[in-house]
Amino acid sequence: MKVINSIADLREIAKRRVPRAIFQYLDHGSYDEVTLRRNRSDFEALQFRQRVLVDVTKQSMQKDILGVPASMPLVLAPCGLTGLVHRDGEILAAQAAEAFGVPLCLSTVSVCSIEDVAAATKAPFWFQLYVMKDRGYTGALIDRAEAAGCPVLVLTVDIPVSGLRRRDAKNGLAVPPRVTFSNLIDMATKPAWVAGVLMSKRKTFGNLAAAMPHTGVATLSQWIASQFDASVTWKDFEQIRARWKGKLVIKGILDADDARRAVELGADAVIVSNHGGRQLDGAPSTISALPRVAEAVAGRSQVLLDSGVRCGQDVLKAVALGADAVLIGRSYLYGLGAAGKSGVTLALEILARELQVSLALTGCNDVREATPAILCRD
Repeated sequence: MKVINSIADLREIAKRRVPRAIFQYLDHGSYDEVTLRRNRSDFEALQFRQRVLVDVTKQSMQKDILGVPASMPLVLAPCGLTGLVHRDGEILAAQAAEAFGVPLCLSTVSVCSIEDVAAATKAPFWFQLYVMKDRGYTGALIDRAEAAGCPVLVLTVDIPVSGLRRRDAKNGLAVPPRVTFSNLIDMATKPAWVAGVLMSKRKTFGNLAAAMPHTGVATLSQWIASQFDASVTWKDFEQIRARWKGKLVIKGILDADDARRAVELGADAVIVSNHGGRQLDGAPSTISALPRVAEAVAGRSQVLLDSGVRCGQDVLKAVALGADAVLIGRSYLYGLGAAGKSGVTLALEILARELQVSLALTGCNDVREATPAILCRD
């Protein structure tokens, strides 16, 4: 593909270069994927008001995200198994984000560990936390994030149980990928990926391996799956708020009442998220839930959004409807799978260019000026 100028182009390349089980893990959703599709269709249904004869020569896409300037209102979302999309994927994505001037949030279930990423970067990165049954290990993760200088802790709350992801079971997804005849045939067609994984420093979950240092990978994967805790409540959030000195963000909010409570209990930001359509299928899209959450928060904390963002126009639509910034997951993972660090950079460049052009054609010079007035009303 000689000309790559969309996230869709990067997706097609990644689909050819990443093993099927890993690609479908990142690309698909839960159950019948109704919410996965809504995340895109509801973004696409929003229409811009095209404005003309406005001087748009001095544009700015910069935005403060939790008090820190960013080159555009965007964060690289926490994504599990990023290091299996490409060798050292979390490190490469963090380096690309740092160079571009946007934050990255590292997942609890990353392949590269907190310490691996900290050693390879200069800019502070965020850390995403799952509250696990082993509360001692949860506390240890918080301490490690603090020691690494992470300024933001993102508590993900929409996975008390794992969503029903049918493709993963059919593909025999494991960490590392389960060796089956079908997987072997598929991997044989992707020698560059195989070589990269074989040379990578880690081949399992870097942040969690120390909890069971003498067990095999299969046992560790089973342990991680069993660690998601269905008993987590707002009391756990309060305890983490009391313990964590930095910014605390709660991720997985779709309901206005939940948003209000999060702010009342000390959340510095809420992330409107349905886990990329990978948890409760049939839930609303995030862009449709965003205005209600933003109204409930009423400026008392920042509001971020993830799930469904595939182009710079989606970024602008989200900001117009009340988001301070968006998080992208699949969009940068496609770039990572297609071309490693340079692919992540290209994904960010594509999104930035699309945002800039759309900003100008709606008659705006500053992304902070974007309001619902730039969108058509029914």
